[in-house]
Amino acid sequence: MTNYKFKCKDIGMKDDFEVKGAASKEEVMQIAAVHAKAEHGMETVPADVAAKISAAIKS
Repeated sequence: MTNYKFKCKDIGMKDDFEVKGAASKEEVMQIAAVHAKAEHGMETVPADVAAKISAAIKS
């Protein structure tokens, strides 16, 4: 089982948000979208930000 991870700092954000141990890239994207709405005021994640998040996901 692969554990996917992501840090907001990896895309230039200044917060300490991290996803660790996600089962898939899709799960990381869903968790990041919830965080983006709650903490960054994004109703939806813009395509350019989604692309940055996707590229920054590590396994």
